[in-house]
Amino acid sequence: MSTPHSHAHAHTETHFESSETVRDVVIGMADGLTVPFALAAGLSGAVNSTHVVVLAGLAEIAAGSIAMGLGGYLAARGDAEHYGNERLREEREVVERVKDEEEEVYTIFEEYGVERSESESVLQALKRNPTAWVDFMMRFELGLEQPEKNRASQSALTIAISYILGGMIPLLPYMLAPSASEALLISVGITLFALLVFGAVKGRLTGAGTVRSGMQTMLIGGLAAGVAYALARALNRQ
Repeated sequence: MSTPHSHAHAHTETHFESSETVRDVVIGMADGLTVPFALAAGLSGAVNSTHVVVLAGLAEIAAGSIAMGLGGYLAARGDAEHYGNERLREEREVVERVKDEEEEVYTIFEEYGVERSESESVLQALKRNPTAWVDFMMRFELGLEQPEKNRASQSALTIAISYILGGMIPLLPYMLAPSASEALLISVGITLFALLVFGAVKGRLTGAGTVRSGMQTMLIGGLAAGVAYALARALNRQ
């Protein structure tokens, strides 16, 4: 016998929680596509040698991936150390400053429209489990989530690899085309397309809007390369 709800469609959440890994890929790929693209375009405005552009581009990709990866590593290490220090402080406070911490719990619930009498039972449950109490305060008072284990090394590797993959796209035509001017045209075409696709995917994942994000990413990359090319041409005439 069917129930009134048996034919109802199940409710599906469509929210996207932007993970740390996705953020790292975005950071690495965005810079990897833009910086080597601008460098290659700028050099093309000064020299007509694909060999020079490829060598300089590969050197930039190597240096950029290391610098970006190291930056991601230090940022993740800093987040982990900050979380650890704050957690130790909260663990002391739930023991040494019980009344203050109780007031903070009430205040947190009041921000959501929950009266003190209604949150009293939750507070008592938290007091019976100090670890859960600390977890609660870390998330709702301080807005901190515990970082994943090995987050720093994973972040560094993800950013560095994404940077290298992104950087090889604008550089590939200079490895295959006979002249720098011809390679520049091909590089502009495929890199602008890659920036458009990458920006669209990023916008889709983050909810920023597929078309808008794609166009913005492409315009920023194109502008950087255009300025670098024009500047190199102008300086090379002097």
